[in-house]
Amino acid sequence: MFNHWLRTNKVAAVFLVFVRFYLGYTWISGGIHKLSGGFDAGGFLQGAISKSTGWWAAFLEQVALPGVNIFNILIPLGETFVGLGLILGIFTTFAALMAIVMNSAFLLSGSLSINVQMLLLECIIIVSAVNAGRIGLDRWVLPYISGLFNKKAKTSSQVPHLNTTV
Repeated sequence: MFNHWLRTNKVAAVFLVFVRFYLGYTWISGGIHKLSGGFDAGGFLQGAISKSTGWWAAFLEQVALPGVNIFNILIPLGETFVGLGLILGIFTTFAALMAIVMNSAFLLSGSLSINVQMLLLECIIIVSAVNAGRIGLDRWVLPYISGLFNKKAKTSSQVPHLNTTV
């Protein structure tokens, strides 16, 4: 019942705008701060390796730390793009999914901060699906993209010699 309300109700769409703006502002401010402040993930990764165990510690030690220069670019850009997507309401569900991926990585690395709260709010956006972007650019972008894919299906079904109902 709550799930149906969250996915279809206009009041829920308004509520989700506030959730999106809060999360989007949090992500974009962190991303812009990292982009303009000379972000280096090396120290964070060293600390995360000492706090982590199992496969995540192995990933951090063998992949993330040697590729720290790539992560120094990916993290700030990812945070900025996720923030933009949530604020503008464009590809909202995908932006929330990528936010969940980043928050999960931060949590697995031992960083608590507000990551748990953000993770729960991002799950609400994922569950609400298209309604999360109803008041945003998704209102126009998603139908346009859907129309691009449906044109191919319509043109193949409208070929007269393939029509078997005579």
